[in-house]
Amino acid sequence: MIDMNTTLAGLIGSRICHDLISPIGAINNGLELLGMSGDPAGPEIGLIGESVGNASARIRFFRVAFGAAGDQLVGPAEVQSILRDLYETSRLSPNWQAERPVQRADVRLAFLAIMCMETAMPYGGRIDITCTRGSWKLAGTADRTNVDAALWALLSGSAVQKDLLPSHVQFALLPLIARDSARRITCQSDETSIKLEF
Repeated sequence: MIDMNTTLAGLIGSRICHDLISPIGAINNGLELLGMSGDPAGPEIGLIGESVGNASARIRFFRVAFGAAGDQLVGPAEVQSILRDLYETSRLSPNWQAERPVQRADVRLAFLAIMCMETAMPYGGRIDITCTRGSWKLAGTADRTNVDAALWALLSGSAVQKDLLPSHVQFALLPLIARDSARRITCQSDETSIKLEF
């Protein structure tokens, strides 16, 4: 049974991302026109361009993670492009290893899971994302992890949501979306690794 709360949340996420991507694209087009005009590009223009690129990458990622999933398939090249653009200057390196197109709903779960793992890997590291016969596994390795047990307990349903910060909304949303897909989340962690499966 589909939870209407998660459906509404997805529609809200899709609307916000849809409305933001157009003005960001317009700013980027304006920067390109400035570059073609022959005027020397100063550090200010470079900073604006970098910021617009980062915002665009985030919106593409958030559109999948928080938007309505739909029934369409997403190819590995598109997913890898989104992850590369978002994390290219980050200390975190997500490695998408699913070789075939997968349901957008599964990519949504994987992106939310990446966000959860990112909070536990504040010093960076690597996350390998694999899919075997419909089962997903995210394996993170880092020099040091910082797992908040209360947040991670939300994923398995063994804790009650309380005083959740906006930066941790993925911990509440991921188990709800997983439940809509009849999936169960399991996770393990130690000082240098984190595994999350669904």
